Amino acid sequence: MMHPPPPPEEASAFEREIGRYRRYLSLLARIQMDRKLRGRMDPSDIVQQTMLEAFQARDQYQGEATGQRIAWLRRILARNLADAARDHGRARRDVALERSLEQSLGTSSARLGEWLAADQTSPSEHVARDEEVLDLVDALVGLADRDLDIIVARHWHGRALSEIAGELGTTRYEVTKSYREALERVRQLLESDRD
Repeated sequence: MMHPPPPPEEASAFEREIGRYRRYLSLLARIQMDRKLRGRMDPSDIVQQTMLEAFQARDQYQGEATGQRIAWLRRILARNLADAARDHGRARRDVALERSLEQSLGTSSARLGEWLAADQTSPSEHVARDEEVLDLVDALVGLADRDLDIIVARHWHGRALSEIAGELGTTRYEVTKSYREALERVRQLLESDRD
């Protein structure tokens, strides 16, 4: 059964609400896409597709809490990442890959939260933490691409700084210096957001 379209103000409010998570999804897509695939496809294209699909499926979304909304968007993103990997690898649909990506996106999202680690139990504390995660995402996405690549390789993929240096074709000293400076910029941005 086809539902009538929502009033423009309701659709617009939903679009604004999910738009808050665009940078978050962009960071997750960048974390999950290997350099080879990123060379052929921009993570922002996958995020745009995710936002479009979320908007089109807005009447199917049942959740109220921020965490539910984020999980729903991550599922759509995981499916789109799997589709992109399949399309560029010319393979058939792989449900196991989609599940693996969904789990990996959940892990990446949890790692963002771990950066802000705190034992929060009340709903208001969870909402505050979700806002802090979005602030962290904004700070990370604001870094230079190379600095973000270093942080992602180190914190999400667990690579040693010497390994990252080899991948980037530079010295461990330069990577260590860039890594420390990038972390300091993130810390400063987060502190300025709290003031």
